Amino acid sequence: MSKSFKLKASNPKLWLLIGIGLAGAVVLTETRRRRRRKLPKEDFGALVERFELLPIPQPDQTQTQTLSALTFAIKDIFDVKGYVTGFGNPHWKKTHSEAGKTAIVITALLSSGATCVGKTVMDEFSFGISGENKFYGTPTNPYLPSSIPGGSSSGSAVAVAAGLVDFAIGTDTTGCVRLPAAFCGILGFRPSHGFVSTIGVLPNAQSLDTVGWFARDSSVLHHVGLVLLPMNLVELKRTRRIIFADDLFQLSKVPSQKTVYIINRAIENLSGYQSPQHMNICQYIASNVPSLKGFRDKLTHQQNAVSILKDLTSVMFSLQGYEFKTNHEEWFKSVKPRLGRAVSERINSAMNSTHDHIKTLYKVRTEMRVAFQRLLKDDGILVIPTVPDDLLKLKGFSSEFHDRAYALSSIASISGCCQVAIPLGCHNDCCASVSFISAHGADKFLLNTVLDMYTTIQEQVSVAYTLPLPDTNGGIESSELLKEKGNAAFKGRLWNKAVNYYSEAINLNGTNATYFSNRAAAYLELGCFQEAEEDCNKAILHDKKNVKAYLRRGTARELLLRYKEALKDFQHALVLEPQNKTASLAEKRLRKSRS
Repeated sequence: MSKSFKLKASNPKLWLLIGIGLAGAVVLTETRRRRRRKLPKEDFGALVERFELLPIPQPDQTQTQTLSALTFAIKDIFDVKGYVTGFGNPHWKKTHSEAGKTAIVITALLSSGATCVGKTVMDEFSFGISGENKFYGTPTNPYLPSSIPGGSSSGSAVAVAAGLVDFAIGTDTTGCVRLPAAFCGILGFRPSHGFVSTIGVLPNAQSLDTVGWFARDSSVLHHVGLVLLPMNLVELKRTRRIIFADDLFQLSKVPSQKTVYIINRAIENLSGYQSPQHMNICQYIASNVPSLKGFRDKLTHQQNAVSILKDLTSVMFSLQGYEFKTNHEEWFKSVKPRLGRAVSERINSAMNSTHDHIKTLYKVRTEMRVAFQRLLKDDGILVIPTVPDDLLKLKGFSSEFHDRAYALSSIASISGCCQVAIPLGCHNDCCASVSFISAHGADKFLLNTVLDMYTTIQEQVSVAYTLPLPDTNGGIESSELLKEKGNAAFKGRLWNKAVNYYSEAINLNGTNATYFSNRAAAYLELGCFQEAEEDCNKAILHDKKNVKAYLRRGTARELLLRYKEALKDFQHALVLEPQNKTASLAEKRLRKSRS
């Protein structure tokens, strides 16, 4: 047997076959590895349908068209003659005919020299903020493929961010342009409600629906606005009042002092800007929108940023559900389409909505419009965070993020004001964004402001994120922010990063027992047991009833083979919390090992 094998093994043809087999295995392994990595498609999964709509020739050939040579894509919610509008759902597409006319905004863009290259992926029926679609897939965020692109105009945002087109059109009802713009690191504009035509656009909720647009360049954003906004909007030269909504920055994990620094530096050398003001916008809403009291959280009765805006969000969702049901109830009842899980919950909620409080909903909307016209007038610009968090994994955002994201977007949605999302570079390796809000009808004023400030803002961004800036909102607030970032890093198993965040929090507030205890937990994961014990000592010094500190110190001492001291820590934890299972099991384990 062995002699036979040696003869065969010495045969060159056999080695050639073995080599080919190994090469094939390597290719197969690499192919499977690439499939597992899910490499982005050529179009980043942004387009659901490709076609080309060429610019419409104008009678006066000598006049230069505003958008000449620019390309754009449109959300699959706009009618294009000869194509079925999909609304993000294949069942809708199968049960509807080709559009007889093209949406007015698309015709306007084509008449201004732009070329349309196709339709983009969207959340089903324009519900949702993730950008994920069960049927057409989730467009890949070009900046961070592991993060959501944001929705519902996800494909339009991705097409712009990936450089597939110069600009893209979407719709914004509850944040559907502003949120994906923030996630993808580009500009996103929501116009004043009713100022851009929605003829030829499938409705979600008419009282909230707007046609918005994305761009990478402030000049392109501005030029699209000149085409789509009413011609009679004459922009006069005026001073600008910058107002920071300090309370809303508590909902963001990007340090507010960074944003304040960037905006302040950006307007230093620009003419026509007043010194920035600061205010609590939620207190203003509570005082000037009396009808909102009917939606007050009955459990807390608190008038803070979360509770006031939660009430406003409730109004927004109720209004959206009522109008969506009015628009599409008949189709849903007759077709009974399959839906994605998250969308299904929203649709069912909409279909179960009633006429109760409908007058109050519209009254809140009216009062919000009046209140913000009074606050912003014709020269005010409210500065708020666009999104609450700076890192959102695919299928990984929490209900807490959902609530805070909609809380921020509800202000412009209910008041009808115009809002622009502006990228502020990177924070923790993710896109950061800030929003400017101006009064209803001040769209060109806002676009001109962005055009005026954008270059300077981007110049200041690189400086702001490298400077150890003073905390303008107080050390305790920022230290809590850092603690939350440490917690997020800990959950993500980024132990060193968690230690760094907790250390920064301790530098700002060195008397908080939780910061030391949390850093001890990270040190334990890193195998730094002595450092963990030291931190627990400090935590207990500041809080003698900190059970977690005793548990973590006991663990550190046990791993340092100091069983007697470890046993005392677990026993002390049991005195404080007699039902603590971790302490009970540890005590039993140590008693058994010592016996």
